[in-house]
Amino acid sequence: MDDAEAPRDAGLAANLLSELGMSRTAGSWTAADGHAVVAVTDEDAAAEVSRAGARPKLVRHSMRQLHSAAETLRAAPRVTGTAWAVDAASNKVVVLADSTVSADDWSRLKGVAGRVGDEVGMRRTAGSFTTRTSGADPIFTPGGRCSAGFNVTNGQTSFILTAGHCGPTGTSWSEDTQGATNIGTTVASSFPDNDYSLVRYQNRTLDRSSVVNLGAGRGVRITASADPAVGQQVFRNGSTTGLRTGEVTALNATVNYPEGTVTGLIQTSVCAEPGDSGGPLFAQGLALGLTSGGSGDCAAGGVTFFQPVTEALRALGVNIPGAPAVPAAAPVPPSGNSLIPSTEDVAAAVDEIVGYLPRIGPGLLITFGGILGLLATRRLRPGATRRQYPGYSTTWS
Repeated sequence: MDDAEAPRDAGLAANLLSELGMSRTAGSWTAADGHAVVAVTDEDAAAEVSRAGARPKLVRHSMRQLHSAAETLRAAPRVTGTAWAVDAASNKVVVLADSTVSADDWSRLKGVAGRVGDEVGMRRTAGSFTTRTSGADPIFTPGGRCSAGFNVTNGQTSFILTAGHCGPTGTSWSEDTQGATNIGTTVASSFPDNDYSLVRYQNRTLDRSSVVNLGAGRGVRITASADPAVGQQVFRNGSTTGLRTGEVTALNATVNYPEGTVTGLIQTSVCAEPGDSGGPLFAQGLALGLTSGGSGDCAAGGVTFFQPVTEALRALGVNIPGAPAVPAAAPVPPSGNSLIPSTEDVAAAVDEIVGYLPRIGPGLLITFGGILGLLATRRLRPGATRRQYPGYSTTWS
């Protein structure tokens, strides 16, 4: 598939979802060949999708029915260690339960799912859902470590956008474990419900540009933010496990962490470990999310969830340096999907910004943005350098 065709195909799918409505469609996703697939509930809708040039798939449940099933789950008694999201490809709301969920709670969840109907599927997952404490370029507080997500600005002041569970308002951050090099202070934080926070820079010597540090002297400029699409290849970076890649598996996920419930998350197959929290999720030069939590590790794999960047930007009134402002109330297609270009080659992205690299100092903090370029990478190997920080736990928080 030509690179130029991917966004056009995905754009067509989004338009069809909007035109046909939530009662006749059930979301869309990007197939392995890069084309967008539109789930529809009747033959006439399928014919309309085909005539428009997209690929239809007939399914039983509409998005309206799936959303109703998710609301029923949300209204049930909260069970820590569970998560759910609409899986458009399977045409179900898939409920995940980690190893901490007891047999009794699992049985009760099955009862709720049974009353909803076959719109709900249930699956156990290894490990336990937890927030992950740390990420890309490390930032330290006296009690622990987290990660810079993206550099942002309100037009006058520069900030770091990171995960909300990293610390409440008033948390002080430094560049080292001893606290010798001050970074700034958290001035806004939302967790649970959401998972984002804003750290105001107090050290004017630190890099505040829109470049994501890939490690080993590499970086990529980010120039906009966007919402991802199901099936899209994405990348995240973290201070423990480095640069990793995977796919978006669902949107608008709900996760019941021990600390509370967070909704509206991006669900992915990208692995992560403790020390990767708050780090950036990105693709094609677009900022997508902030590492929130999940289960598993980068040896066995697992499920990782991300706070959408666009929601955080709108709520906090900030933006990527030099990027167009995020609309205050950007419309979301019925499936929750939006358009992201296909991925590019990592080497080309690195070549594009090589002229910038001499200006990257050791204090570079991960930044955020848009349409110029990173990555796609069939060349990326899953093994990335593990970074050790003595005195800080590498177990789940």
